This record gives sequence, C-alpha cells and structure tokens, in this order.
Amino acid sequence: MTSPLLSPFSFPNGLTARNRVWLAPLTNGQSHDDGSLGDDELRWLSCRAQGGFGVVETCAAHVAEDGHAWKGELGVFADRLLPGLRRLAAAVAAPGALGLVQLFHGGLRANPQVSGLPTWSASAVAEPDLPVPRAATEQDILAVIERFRDAAARALLAGFAGVELHGAHGYLLGQFLSATQNRRTDRWGGAWENRARLLRETLRAVRAAVPAAFVVGVRLSPEDWGQAKGLDLDENLELARWLVEDGADFLHLSLWDAS
Repeated sequence: MTSPLLSPFSFPNGLTARNRVWLAPLTNGQSHDDGSLGDDELRWLSCRAQGGFGVVETCAAHVAEDGHAWKGELGVFADRLLPGLRRLAAAVAAPGALGLVQLFHGGLRANPQVSGLPTWSASAVAEPDLPVPRAATEQDILAVIERFRDAAARALLAGFAGVELHGAHGYLLGQFLSATQNRRTDRWGGAWENRARLLRETLRAVRAAVPAAFVVGVRLSPEDWGQAKGLDLDENLELARWLVEDGADFLHLSLWDAS
C-alpha cells in the first residue's frame, strides 16, 4: 500500500506536487557573500530534488542588501543574481520537484558585519547582544514591500514554481507582528490589524505581481519567541484567515528560538 506521503497533492491554484514530502528552508551558508549562488548550495538542493522530494525550498534568500543576516546567504535582491537563480530553478525542476524561494529580510536580526549596513525594524527595540535598530520610516516600509514584490517577480523569471514569505522566527515581517518589537502608534502598529498590515500588504503586492499558477505561501510562528510574548496563538489563527483571504496558497507553521 502506497503511503499518503508519497501521493500527489494540489495547491489551491491547481499546481500539483508529485508527493507530500517537502524540504523546508534550511540556511546552510553555502552561497557567496554577494548573494550569488554557490556550487555547494546548488548541489545540496538539486540532490534533494533528485532524491524524490515533491517540493524543495531554498534557504532564506534576502530581498534587500540591508536584510542580509548570514555569511553565504543566497540573495534574490538584484537582477545580477538571475543567472544563478536560473541554474538553481532548472536543477530542482529537472527531476520533477517544485522549487520555491523563501523571501526574507532580517530586520533587526540582519547582520551589519555581513551587509555593511545598519539594521532597522518596526521600532528602535533591541534584542540581547544585537545593536539597537533604527525605527522604520513610512518610506522604509513601502520600499520593503516593493522589494518583496520584485524578488517574487525575479523568482518567477528565474523559473521557480513559487515563493514563501518568511513571516516567522522573529525576522522583519514577524517583528512587525509582535507587540514586543512593534511599538509604533501609526497605521503599522498598535492594534493587531495594524501590526499585521505589513505582512498582509506584502502578500497582496506579491500576489498581484505574479500569475495565479505561481504558488505564494507564508511562514508563521504560532507564538512569539522568547519570554516576552508579543504574539499569541489566537492572533495567529485570525491572521491565518486573513492571509488566505489575501491569496496565500499555503501556510507554513514553524516555531523557533522558543526558550
């Protein structure tokens, strides 16, 4: 009897994966510091596709240079990266897997020693052992929405089957969700619907920039990380409904750094 894990499944937009075995994003630092694809990253991901995974996701790929968090992190922030992205998309698709790019911005968890740029977030609230980020301006917020949108369009152009917005693990989109990190009093903070606005507007912008056949999903942490809880499960359940309304094809739940 065939395991259900090995049976095909279809996303709401009709795109079908050959099975339900999904390689979640794993950041291995195998690419180059300028964001271009490294041979080790190409080999590692293509081997998973050859091994039979139905869906293969990249590591967290930064959509802007000031969102770069680790050495060797794959980038999707500029057209000059397209040759490598095309190689990766083709290598994953050739054995029959669906390739997705995880779109990411580190926010206050970006690394100035890697990017050479200062960090910013919803508010000027630091985490232990990290520099105090600059509080985002309205222009910063609107610009990063465009960065996510353009990165999704770049992933489509490269030949990937879809993207995932990284709204989990305390990175930029998750920082705006958290009442601990987001202490704004404008339309991007305060009430829950305002804290969720950046993620929702980003999803809508991405969804509008790509065809319906291109998969768009969101990664969420069910609760906030650490001891200072700024996000709870009930809020995330409501957010999940909103994201489906906004056009998400899948939701990926992942709780990390929960101490």
